[in-house]
Parts: sequence; structure tokens; C-alpha cells
Amino acid sequence: MMEKANRHKDADVIFLKRMERHHDELRWLYMELYGNDSMFAELCDNLRRFYLERKEELKAMDRKREADPNWYRQNDMLGMMFYIDNFAGNMKGVEAKLGYIEQCNVNYIHLMPFLDTPEGRSDGGYAVSDFRKVQEKLGSMEDLESLTAACHKKGINVCMDFVMNHTSEDHEWAKRARRGEGEYMSRYFFYDNADVPSMYERTVPQVFPTTAPGNFTWLPDAGHFVMTTFYPYQWDLNYKNPRVFNEMMYHFLYLTNKGIDIIRIDAVPYIWKELGTQCRNLPQVHTIVRMMRMISEIVCPGVLLLGEVVMEPEKVVPYFGTVEKPECHMLYNVTTMATTWHTVATRDVRLLKKQLDIVNSLPKDYVFLNYLRCHDDIGWGLDYGTLLADGMEERSHKQYLNDYFQGYAGGSNSRGELYNADPVTGDARFCGTTASMCGIEKAGFTQDGLAMEKAIKFDVMLHAYMFMQSGIPVLYSGDEIGQVNDYTYKDDPNKAADSRYIHRGAMNWELAGNISDPDTVEGKLFHRLGQLEQIRKTEKVFVSNADTWTIETWDPSVLCIGRYFEGEKLIGLFNFSEFDKTAWINETDGDYVELITGAEMKPIGVNIPAYGFYYLKKK
Repeated sequence: MMEKANRHKDADVIFLKRMERHHDELRWLYMELYGNDSMFAELCDNLRRFYLERKEELKAMDRKREADPNWYRQNDMLGMMFYIDNFAGNMKGVEAKLGYIEQCNVNYIHLMPFLDTPEGRSDGGYAVSDFRKVQEKLGSMEDLESLTAACHKKGINVCMDFVMNHTSEDHEWAKRARRGEGEYMSRYFFYDNADVPSMYERTVPQVFPTTAPGNFTWLPDAGHFVMTTFYPYQWDLNYKNPRVFNEMMYHFLYLTNKGIDIIRIDAVPYIWKELGTQCRNLPQVHTIVRMMRMISEIVCPGVLLLGEVVMEPEKVVPYFGTVEKPECHMLYNVTTMATTWHTVATRDVRLLKKQLDIVNSLPKDYVFLNYLRCHDDIGWGLDYGTLLADGMEERSHKQYLNDYFQGYAGGSNSRGELYNADPVTGDARFCGTTASMCGIEKAGFTQDGLAMEKAIKFDVMLHAYMFMQSGIPVLYSGDEIGQVNDYTYKDDPNKAADSRYIHRGAMNWELAGNISDPDTVEGKLFHRLGQLEQIRKTEKVFVSNADTWTIETWDPSVLCIGRYFEGEKLIGLFNFSEFDKTAWINETDGDYVELITGAEMKPIGVNIPAYGFYYLKKK
């Protein structure tokens, strides 16, 4: 008993020290939003409770990471995202596949939504009906704890989605609200007539104008409208109610105490609602994220916040906060991803170069997650002001991009499908795997060996370019073996209407068995990506806070990126064209070696083969 009391006393000292550091600002922000002393006191009491309940192994990791706040900015960080059922059936299956994940050089896995959700009304898991229950087909909370513990033993970090903006209509709160219980109705946005909803509709854009038009849903059984920004079965939470904020923070801490290292905050910009606004990126959103950051630094400082902000750079960057008052640790580099595929379709790197220059000019404390593909569609949110100056008008260019990636235009070898196509505006998003968009699917279908080699080369070049960007690269599971589109989703009535499932196919473990065979597509891709991953791990110039810049090549199809850190310099050259090109660069500061082949090269007027790339390191 005495030993336990001493442990609590020591723990309290650490907790109180962290609380002391953040208390005044946390209270100020909380009172600014809610003006409720008793609810703030309840929040603080629960922070201590979750801290005391946190396992000693996790607390030890917290202390280690506190002592090394740049632990996640290193050049060995490589992520992979996947759906648990698609990857390995369930959580126990994922645990059994950790050896394969290590073979991929991955030390950060993003488990796509796994919390309880109603079948057929799940939005891919983003309609949560219970924040403390795992979907039965995927396992249990005990299985999650076992998986995170096994990952930590192998030095693998675990990321999960935390859906803060809304709950499923099957959530206990929603059920009680539907029954007319005022306490629970106040946790959402309920209106008994269309007056207020119609006022919101005047200023709030629609997320899915074709498949889920409007921002409200009428509930005939309840006699009320409820706000549903995304789908009718996803009810927006009302963060003007302090009970909502407190309870969601308790769910957040409950999940981090299961061993989660990275919390991906879903749909961050939408969290706060105000009449007369677009209900996007409001100042109160930043207050909530800042409070969440402080709460994590008090209870679980080893946990990172990853913000999902699918918007242009000037709206994304504020979610990092400031150096003195940070918000998210990391953000997705969404605009660069979309611009990359624009570059693929146009063979013109000018817009991409401009985007990279913007990202590279930001403070090095800002860490972006870079990726080629993910679970979601590609929305063509490009810089059309710049493109218009080059003669590319928004509507016609979006049409061209969608035609190109469906394989209809521009000499394309891509395959895929549209998502949420709107015949009125001509707008549509695109779905497909990296391999299919690079031509691997088409080459396999036509049994064209030369086309397959070209497609593999293209795929590898894009990954080499992604690794050169400032930040942390993330693979989409299956990309390491060139997995193509899966059209079987059309046979499932719960998925057939959502074309995003085309790139959410099950991991093909039979094909993954070929990774050691150099004569197979899987073996060639896995080996070449492995080379890139090893180079990234061994060359310190790939740390996320290295100096990064672009170099003019005087060829519209060739991108050049430079990186510099502690006396080491690396130049990356990437040819986005199906033709051989020359990069008219003139780096005369010494001799260089090409890291893939080991050949000595001078970075002066470099000839680059079609879809080729070079990593040139200064000797």
C-alpha cells in the first residue's frame, strides 16, 4: 500500500508540474468559450484521473518523448495507412503481420476507422456510434491494447482517426436526442422549423451536393431538423455546449490510454458553427484544437495531433498554431498531392514547383505528411488563378484531369472512376490506386511487358519525388506491391454507390508473396521502393527540418528539389514526361554521386530518361 501511495505521489508531482505550465491558458480559453467554472473543474479532475490510469509503459514513453521533442521529425519516419479488415482481417491479424510492416521499413501505421459504426451507414467508419467500442468484426479494446503494445516493442507508432465533428445517428446521445430528451438534443443542432436551418443554408457550402445535398436533415419521427454537414446519418456535434467538449476530450484520452501515438482529428475546420458564416475555419476551432494540444501535453505528451484540413495552404497553415501556442503537430499536404497528379496529367511542373516553394518557405517546425494516394478521393482543389494565366480554365481543366485519369485523354495509361460527379457544375473527384493511375493496371490487362516496365518506372519515380518533399512520407497499403483498382465493390450493396471503394480493396497476400521474386511486378516495385526507403533512413539530409528548395531546370517536365542539412547536400531530379529530357541545371559546387547506382555525376545539364529520376549527393 505504501509503495502504491508513493507512486501516486510521484505521479502527482509530474502531473501537477505539467498542469501548472498550462493551467492559466487552458482556463482562460475554456472560460472564453464556455464561462463555466464547474465544468472546467470537472475537466481538470478528469485529466488527473486519465493521467493516473495511464500505463507506466506509456508514461515512460511520454517522458522520453518530452525530453526529445523532435523525435518524430527524423529521417527514419515512414508511414503506412490501411483498413484493418482489408489488410489482415482483424486486429490480431495485423499483429501477426507486423513482420511484413517492418519489411516495408514502416514505423508508423495509420489504422483506418475501427470504432463501432452501423453497417451500411458508416461512411467508411467515419460515423461513430460508440467511441469506446471496436467494431466486433475487427476485435476489441483488449485487442487494440495488445496491438499497440506489440507495435511499441518494434518501434512502430500507431495512428487512429478521432471523429470530432459528428456522431452516427445510432450513437446513444443521438438516440436519446431523437426521443426528445433536451439534455441530448442540446449536444446537436436541433430545430423544430426551417427558419434557422434556412439561414445557415444561405452561407454554408454543401460538402456533397449530389449525394447528400444541404446541411440539415428532417427527422419525421422527432419533428425536428438536425444539422448534418456530411451525410444524413452523421449528426454534427454542438461544441457551444461544454458537456460536448468535455465528453469528447474524455473519449480522446481514453483512446490514447489504449496506446495510440497519433490522433488524426477528422474534419477539423468544421467543428464550430456560427450563423452568418461558412462554418469553416472559425476562430473557435483554433481555440478547441489549442486546448486539445494542452490537454494532451498534460496527460499524454508523447501523443501527436494530426489535423485533417483539406484546403489550400493559406487555410491549412494556421492549424499548426504558433511556436508559442502550437496546435497540431502535423498536417496533411493535401494541395501538393492534388497538384502532383495535375503534373502527371500535364507533364508540366510549374504549378507544382510554385506549391513546393510555398511549403518550403514555411517555418521548419511545421511538419507535413506527404502522400500520393490515401483512402479518399482526389479533389481538384488547385491554384486556378495561376493556371488561368497559363491558359487553363477551371471547369475545362477539371474535365481534362478526370478524362485523363479515366484513360480517355492526353495519351493516358491511367484507370479509375469518378466520385460525386455533378453534371450541373461539371465538378467531380477521382478515385484509383497509385499503380492504376501510373498504368500498371492497363499494362497488366494488355499483357504489355514494355508498358509494364514504363509504368513501374513511373510509379517508383513518383515515390522518389514524394520522399524528397519536406515532411514525412506515408504509403497507402498495397502501393508497395503495385496493387491495382478493385472493382468487386460494385457487388456489395453497402459499397456499390461509393466509388472510393475502388481503391480500398483487400490486401492481396498472394501477390505480396512475390516481393522476393525480382521477375514479378511486386518484386520489382518492392525492391526499388526498399532502396529509396533505405537511402532515406541513412541520409540525414532527409530529416523533416532540413533546408529544402526547388531549382529551375528550364524544362517544363523536369522538377528539381534540393535538400541541405549539417553540411550535406542532395539534389533530386524527376522527369514527369514519357520522353527523355535534359535538366539545364548548373550546380558547380563540387562532385556528386548518384545514390541509386553509385555513379559519379556532375549536376550540370543532366540527361534524364523518360519517367526517370536521380538522387545526386554532393561528395
